[in-house]
Amino acid sequence: MQRFYRVVLILLSIITGATFLYSAYTKLFPIQSFEYTMIEYIQIPARLAAILARFFTGLEAALGALITFHFYGKGKWVLKTAFLLLIAFSIYLIWLWIVAGNDVNCGCFGDAIWMSPATSLTKNAGLLLITWLLIRYHFGFNFVWARFIAPSILISSITAVFIFFPVFSRYRIDLIPLYTSDHNFSPEINLDSGKHILAFLSPSCIHCRRAGLKMHQMAAHNPKLPFYLVIGGTTSDIKDFWKESQAMDLSHTRLPIDPFMKYTKGSFPTILWINNGIVEADMASYKDLDEVVIEKWLKAKNEHD
Repeated sequence: MQRFYRVVLILLSIITGATFLYSAYTKLFPIQSFEYTMIEYIQIPARLAAILARFFTGLEAALGALITFHFYGKGKWVLKTAFLLLIAFSIYLIWLWIVAGNDVNCGCFGDAIWMSPATSLTKNAGLLLITWLLIRYHFGFNFVWARFIAPSILISSITAVFIFFPVFSRYRIDLIPLYTSDHNFSPEINLDSGKHILAFLSPSCIHCRRAGLKMHQMAAHNPKLPFYLVIGGTTSDIKDFWKESQAMDLSHTRLPIDPFMKYTKGSFPTILWINNGIVEADMASYKDLDEVVIEKWLKAKNEHD
């Protein structure tokens, strides 16, 4: 019977660790979704949200890996930290339920699994019970060298998230060339005001055509998405570009090649998320465009007002 209980505890440890790992993974792709969720519901500054998103994701990943492989650290501090983190997340879920209701995605598993605050609280209650049982009855690896693994993995995990998902350095962009380089193509809207996703596209670039097509498809589903295309060059024939991208219905302008190259630095598509003239994100790949993330960004508090 004792062996049976030991097997059960081992399985519970693996399940708990795997849940933490999956939760961290879904928050990372894309990590901006986690950022904008905190900005929208906790009303914290964007830079702080970016830092906290990476810290908590790295912490979750480290705890998940350590619990999965039964490295609990001296005094089982890994399990105790996981227990406290679950309590902190549960307090956030209660707050979210109060301010936004139960018909919202809490973001516990990013955008991969839609989960209401009530459902997630139930999940956390189960994880808290399991973690308590592990703290009380399971010992994991107690080798002396194993005690050094836990802090090393924790530090490495958090550091790795900041390295591979760096906090974007926001800057003010000079949009005057869009209006002065060629008056025949001056934008009819003020791109310095409000939120816009400004996509610099070369008409001969296959990836730019695919980017245009994806934005066309997203805008067809949600016309409120603020896409604005800047097509490089003012003299070339772009019929093939429109044919492949189908994006002629999107707001767009053309820009002489010299200022276009200054904006893109020769890399395109260049997709900038602009908030009142401040570039808040720079995406090198159209594949990173996600409708849910854009909608969260649009709802997030505009701290540049």
